[in-house]
Amino acid sequence: MKEFELISREVAKLRAAGKSAVLATVVSIEGSSYRLPGARMLIIDAAWTAGSVSGGCLEGDVVLRAREVLAKHAAIVVTYDTTSDEDIVFGVGLGCRGIIRVLIEPVTPEPADPDLVDFIRTCIEQRQTGVAATVIGIDGAIKAKPGCRLVQSAGGEIRTDIPDGELRSAIEAHVRRTRATGASASTTFDLPDGRAEVFVEFVRPPRPLVVFGAGHDAIPLVRLAKELGWHVTVVDHRPAYATSERFPLADEVVVSSSDEMPARVALDSETVALVMTHNYLRDLKLLKTLLPSPVRYLGLLGPRKRADELLADLEEQAIRVTAEQRQRFYAPVGLDLGAEGPEGVALAILAEIQAVVANREPGHLRARQGSIHGLESDPARR
Repeated sequence: MKEFELISREVAKLRAAGKSAVLATVVSIEGSSYRLPGARMLIIDAAWTAGSVSGGCLEGDVVLRAREVLAKHAAIVVTYDTTSDEDIVFGVGLGCRGIIRVLIEPVTPEPADPDLVDFIRTCIEQRQTGVAATVIGIDGAIKAKPGCRLVQSAGGEIRTDIPDGELRSAIEAHVRRTRATGASASTTFDLPDGRAEVFVEFVRPPRPLVVFGAGHDAIPLVRLAKELGWHVTVVDHRPAYATSERFPLADEVVVSSSDEMPARVALDSETVALVMTHNYLRDLKLLKTLLPSPVRYLGLLGPRKRADELLADLEEQAIRVTAEQRQRFYAPVGLDLGAEGPEGVALAILAEIQAVVANREPGHLRARQGSIHGLESDPARR
């Protein structure tokens, strides 16, 4: 999401200046690819401005194609096939042994209706989910063209410029079936008038991280989490520590006691929480609230013996810690990276959180069997 936030800011500036741009989006991959569907880059004034669709190999050609898109004011879909050995010499030289399809479309000074950039920005700002379905291919007499799209907000409101009613209905039905667990991917719809290929993208807001404790070691952790594009909240009872001056990148800085915290800090099943107050009694109070909460991940800074003592104290207070709660509780927090110092510890903690929320068992990529992106369901990616 950090990448898109940068793209969004650039689009806002160019629209204020009355200028056009071009947006390129990866809409499908077969085999290996550096970026997954949904990766984007922005081209302004025939120059790569923000984001990326590959590791840097495709961007130059995409910039050249952007000129055609601006000239014709029409979206195109370009296929980059790097599965052949000859690609190294005659192609773009990606060498990833994959087929990557990229939608390249104009971004006009006046927002379209629906406007993809505005829609995703709204999802991010309101911290809500959304779905954007974009036509990328038509075979037959279906009334649509590449770049037409349908967007649906978290509240169910739909906006679309797809003229074909049957295609709209098919997309809506597909979204209803897959919204809860869907991954962004291209889907083919077989209709009476032909076949349509649509890139269905599930937009999810930045990962919410709540850091309890505004000590010195929290500063690099917040900075690195923002580099990942997460939404970061810092909570501490000390006004001198919980300040925007100490945490200029944090989205929220909350001065709150442990007792007041439940009413002031949102905790849901998408939230990851980290306790690093360096105070035993405050940690104990926080765990009373956080362990029964629905947070996806709960990490506690400190040695194992201290964590065991905290859990034992909770049991003595007749607060039962369930097996499910223990499963979400990580103490000592972080991966075993041999980290030293606040920056190294922050890296180890954030790496563990990333692995947990991605449902990955941490390990070396060179030892992984199959796709590094976890796409083993597709035989072409093995």
